[in-house]
Amino acid sequence: MLRRLSLAAFLALSATVPAFAHLNPAEHGSLAAGFSHPLFGLDHILVMVAVGIWAANLGGRALYLVPTAFVGTMIAGFGAAILGAPLPFVEPVILASIVFLGLMVALALPLPLGGVMGAVAFFAFFHGHAHGGELGAAGALLFAAGFAIATAMLHVAGIGAGIALGRVQRAGLFTRIAGAATALAGLWLAFAG
Repeated sequence: MLRRLSLAAFLALSATVPAFAHLNPAEHGSLAAGFSHPLFGLDHILVMVAVGIWAANLGGRALYLVPTAFVGTMIAGFGAAILGAPLPFVEPVILASIVFLGLMVALALPLPLGGVMGAVAFFAFFHGHAHGGELGAAGALLFAAGFAIATAMLHVAGIGAGIALGRVQRAGLFTRIAGAATALAGLWLAFAG
């Protein structure tokens, strides 16, 4: 049952992602434009959900500290971008984050919590900088609030998926497959796009 629901959700998301476009802040407001931004990019979705799954695999305080490290540092990266601070290799590092996070979930290495937080924070800065570079006509504060909320929701979805996979027989295998699929999707985005 869980497998069928997961497959149906995956197929629904996969089939609809290319049809989405970012909302125009003039028509929908800056908060809605910011909220929609991470939801309409496969790269963003893969990373945010992988962060949640990784946090769920670690358990305990990681359930809130890892996503908080990501969201907080992402906002700092956004601030750096709107202040005009240059950051090289933003898009390649974002693509690398998909592969890296997918591999971390797939390998399930026993890393210290501080190291995991540092790793997600590193990549989050680049994700935030990309959001700042795509601000356009949106108001910065509401746009940032919108994408921070959406990112946190994607982290929660990843945590939920990680916990659900943890309750299934052979949980380690399914979690590792999800991580490997994420890493492969990152490679596909990097080389096919």
